[in-house]
Parts: sequence; C-alpha cells; structure tokens
Amino acid sequence: MIKQLMPLAVLLVLAACANKSSTDDGKADAGNKTDGKAFPVAGKTVKLVTTDSATARLTPGASLTFKEMGQPFETQICVFVDPSKTFQTYVGIGAALTDASAETFYKLPKTAQQEFLQAHFDKEKGLGYNIARTNINSCDFSSSSYTYVQDNDKELKTFDITPDKKAKIPFIKEAIGAAGGKLPLFASPWSPPAWMKDNKNMLQGGKLLPEFYDSWANYYPKFINAYEKEGIPVWGITIQNEPMAKQRWESCIYTAEEERDFLKNHLGPVMHKAGMKDKKIIVWDHNRDLIYQRAQTYLDDPEAAKYIWGIGFHWYEDWSGGQPMYDNLRRVHEAYPDKNIFFTEGCAESFNASRYNAWVLGEEYGRSMINDFNNGMVGFTDWNILLDETGGPNHVQNFCFAPVHGDTKTGKLIYTNAYYYIGHFSKYIQPGAKRIIASPTRSQLLSTAFLNPDGTVVTIVMNQSNNETPYFLWVNGQAVEVVAKPRSIATLIF
Repeated sequence: MIKQLMPLAVLLVLAACANKSSTDDGKADAGNKTDGKAFPVAGKTVKLVTTDSATARLTPGASLTFKEMGQPFETQICVFVDPSKTFQTYVGIGAALTDASAETFYKLPKTAQQEFLQAHFDKEKGLGYNIARTNINSCDFSSSSYTYVQDNDKELKTFDITPDKKAKIPFIKEAIGAAGGKLPLFASPWSPPAWMKDNKNMLQGGKLLPEFYDSWANYYPKFINAYEKEGIPVWGITIQNEPMAKQRWESCIYTAEEERDFLKNHLGPVMHKAGMKDKKIIVWDHNRDLIYQRAQTYLDDPEAAKYIWGIGFHWYEDWSGGQPMYDNLRRVHEAYPDKNIFFTEGCAESFNASRYNAWVLGEEYGRSMINDFNNGMVGFTDWNILLDETGGPNHVQNFCFAPVHGDTKTGKLIYTNAYYYIGHFSKYIQPGAKRIIASPTRSQLLSTAFLNPDGTVVTIVMNQSNNETPYFLWVNGQAVEVVAKPRSIATLIF
C-alpha cells in the first residue's frame, strides 16, 4: 500500500538503488523493465554541458525547460528518451595505471602531479574515475621486461613485487587517495615468466606449458596478497591480456578451450582455495571480433562459467581494415545476459605529437562508448592514464596516445580532446545507474542514456557531422530544444 502512494519518480529511484551494482554482488543485471507509466518531466529543467570542435570543453550552457510537444513531425529531429525501460547496471569508468604512467608521473613537478590527480579522480573538478587496471609482470608499457620470481622457481618461493615498488605502487596509492580512498583495481598479465612458456620468451606469443599450469594459477593470488599487504585492494583479474595476439612485446596465446580449461581446472579452484571467491574473474580481454566464439566456449561450460564475472574486450579489431564490430557485444549480451561485458582497454595508436589536437581522438572514444553501452557494456577502462611526450615510455617502441600526456621536458600536462569526451560519461553517470532508452531520429546523432540512483537522467548526444544540428530531447510528449554544434558531444541532465 505504501508503494502505491509514492510518486513514480521516487519508485524508480528506489528500484535503481535496490539493484546492487555488479561490483558488489558479482552478477550482471540483464535489465529490469518498469511498468511503462509516464516519467513526469513537465516544467523540469535540463542542465546542458558541451564539448565541441571550436572552443567548448565540458562547458555548461543555459538551462532548458521541458514544454509540451506531443507528436513530432518527420522534419523535427529528436532524441527520444524513455526512463521507464531499464537495462544493464553501470559499474564505472577509469584507466590503466601502468609502469609507463607511473614513471611519467614521477618525472613531473609536484604541481603537475596534483593537477593530474585532481583532473582524473576528483568527482567535482575532474573526471571522477572510479575504477583502474594495472599489469601483472611487465607489459609493453614498461621500461623493461620483468617478473616477480626467479627462473625455474615452480613453487614461487621467490615471489617478490619489488619491481612495482619503485613507481607503480606509490602511483596507485596516490590515485586511490585522490579518488577518496577507494578505487577498485583489476590486474592483467601480459605473459608468464619465460621459463614457463614453450618459446622460452616473454615476448612473441608462445604458450604456457601444461606442467606450469598450477604454478601460474598460483601466481594470481600471490600477486593479490602482495598488493593487499601494500594497502592496495584488488577487485579482480583478467586471465590473459589479448590471448590471440602474438606480439613483439609480452604476450601469450590461449585458444578458447585452453583458456576455459585453465580457468575451470586450475585458476578458479586455486582462487577459491585461497579464499578469493569475491575477486572478479574476467575472460577474453581482447577484441570484439572473436568475442562471441570465446564467450560461447567459456559460458556453455557450467564448470567454467561459475567462475566468470564477465567478458573483457578491446577495440582494436579494425587493425586489418573495416569498422568496429559493435554488434558483436549485443550478440553476447543477448545470449548470456547474466554475465557482465566490460571494456578493459583501448587507445589511439601510432603516436604523433603533431596530432595532439586531432578531433578524431575524442570522437573515437565517444563513438565507441555510446555504441558499447547501448549493446550491453557495464563499464569502461581506458588504456594508459598518462604517457610522456614520446607516447611512452615503452620498451618495444609501441608508442600510442593517452587522453593526457605529461611533457617531462616542460613539466606541463597536455590534454587531448579525448579527456573531455570521456568526461561527458564519467562525470555524470553514477555507479549503480541503469541504462535506459535513447533513440535518435537521424544518423549524425549518436546517443545513450542512464537513470542514476539519485533519480537524475543523464543523456549523452554526439554530433558526428560538420553541420549544426537542432534537435528535441523528447520524453513522454515533453521536449526541450537543443542545438548540437558541429563535431560535438553534449551531456544533458534532468
């Protein structure tokens, strides 16, 4: 009886809050459709924040007020938003705290370090990042290759994270402090130690030898325990970064069946025996192209599936030509709605300092984030949170862009527009939010939307075209008129 007396808006807020974030319970939320009654917006104001290719950078605009509109004409461009239909639960947005990021950070003056921390982790003055990734053993964005054990130490008696204590661990602690004392961290290996592999090399792919499956499985809880002794909680792990790529840097190949069997027969039982049932295990951690076949192989096996929190993915499948395969995420979400789909890495490759201001850098983030959220993604982790003026450091010259670069010669931070594009999501969507319907009527506009636990609705609209595009944000017959600047992204909050 009490429920019937409450306004629908309050009920929607309570429903959103009642559904725990998947970071808490380890289960994905396939969606919770409400009863379809109108979400009241008449007379409410909309806060508008814009970044465009001219001068605006997360710039607040004038408040707009919903007015009655009714049926739009075909000539009136609209973004239809329906808060009564809810889907997956949002986990968060963050980036990787790599060796390269840490080394660059400590080469900057204290003022730039503090600016950087505020710019990324402060909820009001920065992006409000609330999740992070790091590497287990070295990766390409390390100054050299390293592991935590001595050669042929099958029992891992020499396990020691000293290589991380010089820069990476202090940097992660700085980030946790800047985030208010809590920053869920997940960790990914690029390669086991060389002596565990058939090619006797951390680089150039190779495979984990079966006689070292248990040793390698025990490496993960060893890492987690070592980090947690340093005061850094570890939220989860991925099994292997890019398990189908033979790279000139640290890499290791697993077929889907090999990764599945390593998980169900070795890693999963070892993690549980170590008292780490609460740690999230993410499989795949590679591109969208093969994601359905990998998901099918893991998740059709109940003994493997019981250990899996979610499927991690990257955005590099266009390396051989073609376009990003956004729809492949939807295939996984449709087939396995109880598992989380989580973006674990992406960056703009082929660093060139003359392209710091290239507008396409941010647009790649905006386009991918909107499409991936609409196809079931629950969270997004950028690649290196910070790189230097060379796009590194990187021990195999695989230099790339980060949204922010620290020029170690001048001591200044360089912000690409990717930083601002990410902010249109991370600053305004709250953990525990539910994705809702956002449906544009023209292809130049991309859009996604969320209902936050506090009852606010966040709608992101990206104008891909070179033309100014007036449109209506339309909710149940009420609308506000907005002008999308050319090559812009906007966040609308009501």
